[in-house]
Amino acid sequence: MAVIDFARTSFPDSAAWHLQISGGLESATMGALLLLVNEQNVVTATAFQNASRPRPVDRIVLSAVYADSARVMVEHALGHEEFTEESDFPEGSLGATLQSLFDQLFPGQPITDIRLRQRKSPALFASDLQAAVKIFEVS
Repeated sequence: MAVIDFARTSFPDSAAWHLQISGGLESATMGALLLLVNEQNVVTATAFQNASRPRPVDRIVLSAVYADSARVMVEHALGHEEFTEESDFPEGSLGATLQSLFDQLFPGQPITDIRLRQRKSPALFASDLQAAVKIFEVS
């Protein structure tokens, strides 16, 4: 994760965060994922500063970031036809991390079924994903 000024990037100045995914499914997760937080978005930057002892508002912001990051990662995975239950990705790879995320969010559901739902009914898929990440269920 990095906190930067989006005004100095190609990202929209008023965006709060951006999850960057690079490399292939065999790439190391640690090098493939980078969450960028816009330092100019005080609410989001503060939520991350307070992550170890979040206030109620911080919990809501962190929940939204988690939900959106999960969405980006799931959509990224589904965009790769070679991403299936049968795929054998190395431990610590982006593919293995994405498989683990799928197991957590969609237990017992075949990736092919999830991919089909995303393509045939994107709005329903978005609601399914929102429910799976338990957005705004903060304690």
